[in-house]
Amino acid sequence: MEAAVQVTVLCVVSALLALILKRSTPEWALLLAVAAIGAAALFLTEALGEAAELLRELTEGSGVDPALFLPLYKTVGIALVVKVGASLCRDAGESALAAAVETAGAVCALLVSLPLLRAVLSMLLELMG
Repeated sequence: MEAAVQVTVLCVVSALLALILKRSTPEWALLLAVAAIGAAALFLTEALGEAAELLRELTEGSGVDPALFLPLYKTVGIALVVKVGASLCRDAGESALAAAVETAGAVCALLVSLPLLRAVLSMLLELMG
């Protein structure tokens, strides 16, 4: 909870400063947003570490091959990075670049999920035959 408050305060203050900067130097406003995102990520490292440890425990306790969970975790990571990247592109007024980032994210998510799809297909074929 503490990290959420810190990140919220950081982002609100940065957004207000960016509004002021946008009038005279929009490129500095975008750089401020990038810096705030980096700082927010630093505030969240401990919380993300705890979440990763819990996911590791759940994966081990589930009795399912851990390799099947890896594509899921990678896809979530891709989605988070793409969301932030596309939002930054839109803030810079580059909606076409935002669309390209989102397309790249979809392709990468599909690629990392292929092993999971293969495993599911293999299980289905085993059950059928």
